[in-house]
Amino acid sequence: MQRTPAARARGITKYYRDVVALDGVDLDVEPGQVHGLVGPNGAGKTTLLALLLGVTAPDAGTLEILGTPSARSLTVADGVAGFVDGPGLYPSLTARQNLSAVADLRGIRAGRAGRVGEALDQVGLSGVADVRVRGFSLGMRQRLGLAAALLTRPRLLVLDEPANGLDPAGKRDVHDVIEGLVVDGVAVVLSSHRMDDLAALCAEVTILSTGRVVFTGPLEKLAAESGDLDHRLLTSDPVRARAIASQVPGLRVRTPEGGRPGQDALLVGGAVSTVDALVAALVGGGVAVRELAPVVAPLEAAFLALVEAPGPRDVA
Repeated sequence: MQRTPAARARGITKYYRDVVALDGVDLDVEPGQVHGLVGPNGAGKTTLLALLLGVTAPDAGTLEILGTPSARSLTVADGVAGFVDGPGLYPSLTARQNLSAVADLRGIRAGRAGRVGEALDQVGLSGVADVRVRGFSLGMRQRLGLAAALLTRPRLLVLDEPANGLDPAGKRDVHDVIEGLVVDGVAVVLSSHRMDDLAALCAEVTILSTGRVVFTGPLEKLAAESGDLDHRLLTSDPVRARAIASQVPGLRVRTPEGGRPGQDALLVGGAVSTVDALVAALVGGGVAVRELAPVVAPLEAAFLALVEAPGPRDVA
C-alpha cells in the first residue's frame, strides 16, 4: 500500500514583485524520511520552506501537505511545525515560558506542563529551562526552536539550518532527535549549507539554483555526481607510490602545496574507477595505503558542479 506523501509540490512558482523566487519546482517528501534542501544564497530555499509551513502561498502550481491541498489562509497546517530564518522567541521570557506561550498559541491545554518539560528534555535544555532566552547562545536558541516545534508532535517538521551555531555535542543531540522522529514516521525537511549534516541525516536531497531544481533524488546518487575528484594519498613509500601512480592511465599526480616531492603525501585525481585502479596497483606493488581521502567531500563537489551548471536532474 502506497503511503501518502508528507509533502507534494508540482510546478510551484513564487514571485516577489519582479523577482522569480521559485520557478516550476517539484518536490516529494515521504513519511519517515529526512529530505535535505540545499542551494546557494538566493536559490529559493527559504521561500520553499515558508510554503511548506504555510506562512506564504504559491502564485502557481499545486501543493499538498499531509495529503490535503495547501490552504491559502497563511496558517500552519495541523501536523506541521518548524521554523524558517531562525526560531521566533521572546528574549525576556525563560525557555519554559517561551514553550508555554507556544503551547497556548497552538491550543495545547491538556498536559501542557508535561509536554513542555518533555520537549526541553528532548533537546537537552532542561538544565536552563528557567533561564531567560536573551542570554542564550545561537545554538541554544536553535535547540529551543526545535523544542517549540516538537510540542505539537508534528508529522511534518520543517527546519531551517537546525545545526547552526551548535557545538559538536549539541549537533549530536539534534541529530539524535531528528533520527528518533524519523523512526516514528515523521517526515523532516531541513535546509543546510553543511554537507556533513546532509550525509549524516538525509535519505534524499533537492538542490535549488536560481529558483529551479537542478537535482532531486537519493543521497547516494548525488554523491555519484561528484565524478572526478582530487584525493590526498599517504603511503608507506612516497617515492615508489609516485612512480606507480604515474603509470595509471587517466590519473593526475602532483605534490600538495607546501609539500616535499618524494617525501610527503600526493594529490591524485581522477574518476572513481581510476582511483580504484591506483589502490590495486599500490597494493600489488607492495606499497601500503595509509590514507586516501577526497580533498573536497563528494557531496560538496557534486553540489558545486550542479549549481555552477544548472539543469533539471531527476534520478529518483
